[in-house]
Amino acid sequence: MGEKIIAITDLRRTPAPAGARPPASGLAAGDARLDLLGRHLGDLRISVTDRCNFRCRYCMPREVFDTRHAFLPHAALLSFEEIARLARLFADAGVAKLRLTGGEPLLRKNLEHLVAMLAELRTPAGAPLDLALTTNGSLLARKARSLKAAGLRRVTVSLDAIDDDVFRAMNDVGFAVEDVLEGIDAALAAGLGPVKVNMVVKKGTNDRQVVPLARALAARYGDGVVLRFIEFMDVGSTNGWRLDDVLPSQDVLAQLREIGELEPLEANADGETAQRWRFRDGGQEIGLISSVTRAFCGSCTRARLSTDGQLFLCLFGTHGHDLRALLRGGASDADIAATIDQVWAGRGDRYSALRSAATAAAHERAAGERRVEMHYIGG
Repeated sequence: MGEKIIAITDLRRTPAPAGARPPASGLAAGDARLDLLGRHLGDLRISVTDRCNFRCRYCMPREVFDTRHAFLPHAALLSFEEIARLARLFADAGVAKLRLTGGEPLLRKNLEHLVAMLAELRTPAGAPLDLALTTNGSLLARKARSLKAAGLRRVTVSLDAIDDDVFRAMNDVGFAVEDVLEGIDAALAAGLGPVKVNMVVKKGTNDRQVVPLARALAARYGDGVVLRFIEFMDVGSTNGWRLDDVLPSQDVLAQLREIGELEPLEANADGETAQRWRFRDGGQEIGLISSVTRAFCGSCTRARLSTDGQLFLCLFGTHGHDLRALLRGGASDADIAATIDQVWAGRGDRYSALRSAATAAAHERAAGERRVEMHYIGG
């Protein structure tokens, strides 16, 4: 049998903005930056590497991201100093939350140095930024203490099953559940709790792990972790997404009610993606992230900075805006800030809302426009 070759389009590079210097927006530091739908800029996700040591099929399927795949060379990555400079400008523009992602961010050498630099940043009102990190947990046990010491506040860990065979099959590198749990242990011991644990639920693959995972984490951690269930999403163009593979969050909720009675909780903040619930008996918090069946585009406040400095306005984006060219081309802080303001002001992205409203046929037609891969801009 011949090799199966899956062609992907490289969306990582777009030309630097051309023409005249962008006009200043007239907004002062701390003024709300609103997009075309009235959504303010409040969160920035920063991908520090496009590499990962897992090969989860919903993100980086092995047959695409194999030994022949061309990852970004080190020189193409933003330096820590470049990332910190941009983060400072985003903070001036209203960003109060920073999240480091990947790929697997803990693969980036000396990441603690970047954490320390970002921990020094302040909002225009003088408050520290909410600095968090998302990880697959594989390196967390050895890194948690130094990350906390550097200034990291919170951590989110991906764990898609509690059954070891199911989890090893999903990460496709044979990584054990217990090793991830040891990373969560270390994060809690270091003071990075409560830890959020994310499970991407794919029908027919790990949907029978919903209740076992909830029970296991409650038994081990009580209310020390917040377990969140994420609908399988059509991020990128290589994960083989089909609507039939999506287990709606309402079905997840029905499974969880086998454990006990749940009560709804208020959102922690504007723009929060998860619907929050809590078990009345025990207090364990549950989150449901329903990008497919209950789109939250209308309140999305996130911008995303790729590994090589492309600014994306949506997880399902098809192109970015090149900030690295400005950084390395001698642009002033004022010029870069004006570009950020201009790009955000023109934002009208609402992919999930349009996908949810479309017919199946319309969705299939839309699928011809290739979206950027999740490992490049962070989940």
